[in-house]
Amino acid sequence: MAANIPDYAPQLQRLMQQAGISSDRELSQKAGVPEIQVIRLRRGLALKTRADILLKISQALQISLTELLATLAPDFVELEKAPPTALEKAPPTALEQEYQRLQVAIAQQRESLMQEFQLASVQILESWMLQWPTAASKAQENHNLRAQKLLPLLRPVEQLLQHWGIEAIAPVGAEIPYNPQQHQLIEGTAQAGEPVKVRYTGYTQGDKLLYRAKVSLV
Repeated sequence: MAANIPDYAPQLQRLMQQAGISSDRELSQKAGVPEIQVIRLRRGLALKTRADILLKISQALQISLTELLATLAPDFVELEKAPPTALEKAPPTALEQEYQRLQVAIAQQRESLMQEFQLASVQILESWMLQWPTAASKAQENHNLRAQKLLPLLRPVEQLLQHWGIEAIAPVGAEIPYNPQQHQLIEGTAQAGEPVKVRYTGYTQGDKLLYRAKVSLV
C-alpha cells in the first residue's frame, strides 16, 4: 500500500502563479535555495524546513512567512482573520524569531570571517606594507631612478588597504612627536613628545594597531 504522502502542489502552484513564477526551478533560483527545498514544500515538509529557507521562499513569492506556512501547513498555522491595527503589533512567530536569530549569527560569522581574511592578507602583504613606503619615498626624491615609473602600478594595493580601513600612521620622512604606543625607535631612546623622523611607516585599522612605525631621533 502506497504511503500517504501529503500533496501541497496545488497550493504552492497558486502562490507561484500569483508571484508570476512558472516553475520550481525559477522559484528556487529567485529564492536562492536548492530546488529540492521547493519539492519538500510540495510534499508537506514545510515544518521540517529551516526557517531561513522558508523566509527566502516567502520573499520570492512576495508573501509573508506566516502566509506561506498557513498555506502549506494549515493544520498548524492559521492566518489572522484581521490584520493588526496601527496601534497593534503582531508578535513575531517562532519561525520568524528563529530566522532573526540566524540572521544575527550569520552576520556575526560573516564579520568574523572577513576579519580573519583581512588579517591573513595583511600578513601576506606585511613586507610590502613596511618596506614599500620607504622605497617609494626614495624613488620620489631621486627622479633619475627608474623605479619611479612603477609607483602608479601599486595604487590598487593602496586602494585595497584603504577599503579595509587600514591607514598609515605617518608618511615616511615626516617629523612627528614620539608616541611609544605607535612608534618604535630604531636606536637610542626618546621621551614621549620628542620630535622623531619616520623611517618606516606603521599601520592602524580603526582602533587596532597593526604595526608600529619605525622612527629615528631628529
